Amino acid sequence: MEHPAYGALRPVTKYASVLLAHNPSPMTLEGTNTWVVREPDSGDCVVIDPGPADAEHLRQIADHGPVSLVLLTHHHSDHTAGVAQFAELTGARVRALDPALCRGAEAFRDGEIIKAGGVELRVIATAGHTADSVCFAVEHDEPAVFTGDSVLGRGTTVVAHPDGDLGSYLKSLRLLAELPTGLRVLPGHGPELPDVQAIATAYLEHREQRLDQVRAAVREKGPSVTPRQVVEVVYADVDRSVWPAAELTVQAQLAYLREQGELP
Repeated sequence: MEHPAYGALRPVTKYASVLLAHNPSPMTLEGTNTWVVREPDSGDCVVIDPGPADAEHLRQIADHGPVSLVLLTHHHSDHTAGVAQFAELTGARVRALDPALCRGAEAFRDGEIIKAGGVELRVIATAGHTADSVCFAVEHDEPAVFTGDSVLGRGTTVVAHPDGDLGSYLKSLRLLAELPTGLRVLPGHGPELPDVQAIATAYLEHREQRLDQVRAAVREKGPSVTPRQVVEVVYADVDRSVWPAAELTVQAQLAYLREQGELP
């Protein structure tokens, strides 16, 4: 099986399999990836991002239990709307960076090692897409990083002002770009990728190119340019269905340039 594959648990590594939620959209790509994590000889598993409140999707995930722990990469509803129902189905504890999302367990600590399902996952705080975004690195056999929406399997990530912060996101990308080569990307949307270092580096280059385009648009339109006017120039090649998200991204870009002293 290859991505996308709905309704079937698709093995990706010996310890990680993915069930794709049927919630496709311009923002979620083919849908949300729910990851089931366990070593083959483990009696329990970890679930990363149960996904939307889709009863059939949640039941299918629960059928691959027992689930001892749920981990959330960030608060967006396409990753978390099903959490309450899933916790009731499985009795699993829920952990996130935001304490308000936790159930029966404490919030993450950056750098913490989580041991469950026979797997060790290192928490990496990667604020930017949202303030509470995290990744989980598995650094033993078949090393990989569960990236949530910090790195996608296709396209690039929206940094939507004000929860999204471009300065924080650039720092997070640099952090991911410093990880060892060969760590696979197991994303929240889209197919897996072979090397987080390479894709994070490419993301950084893309963001710098976009910032240069925004700077050029500001020079052309003047410092009172609106985010919509920037979108019409910089994101003219992007489907208009995602222009509202692009406008929020431009707000984050303009805020970043102001923080850098490049705009009044």
